[in-house]
Amino acid sequence: TLKRRLRETAFLTKNLKIVLTDDRGEEQVSETFHYEGGIKEFVTYLNKGKEALYPDVIYCEGEKDGVYVEVAFQHNDSYNETTYGFVNNITTPEGGTHIAGFRSALTKTFNDYAKKNKLLKESEQLSGDDIREGLTAIISVKIEDPQFEGQTKQKLGNSEARGAVDNIVRTQLEIFLEQNPSVAKLTIDKSMMAQRAR
Repeated sequence: TLKRRLRETAFLTKNLKIVLTDDRGEEQVSETFHYEGGIKEFVTYLNKGKEALYPDVIYCEGEKDGVYVEVAFQHNDSYNETTYGFVNNITTPEGGTHIAGFRSALTKTFNDYAKKNKLLKESEQLSGDDIREGLTAIISVKIEDPQFEGQTKQKLGNSEARGAVDNIVRTQLEIFLEQNPSVAKLTIDKSMMAQRAR
């Protein structure tokens, strides 16, 4: 449990170095957690053993309305979505506004790109579920006054987090797709296959 939490913390804070030492046995056992790539390396770590759809992890970062946003994601050849949300380095297993903002930006940006580049007909629409098939994503926000909802307090409720994540991901993903048409096409093709299969 400690090891997993320390690894997570090191991923979420790039360049932080954490050393865990176990002195219980005859020989001292140490493990160091240090990731210069931060959450980009987190995505690569989670995608281990799967075939990535494209080589680079897509990364978006920025600040809006007092919310610092960091998002990293990459599609792989699996059929499951793995999305983890964090607020001030604390995991939010039930999601919340930051996850909702990410999902809406992803769906809108990929659909807009596909229509603009004639990969989809005007009347066609890819669903968020189809676009997120085989997606591994980390959404991390830093926010001064986080409001948590639900009895377990594991869901973020701040409305400004939704807008901030949506805005930053949409703006930066748009530019990324324009500059990397092959990645855009691969992702849209996979989403269309998911749609047909469904």
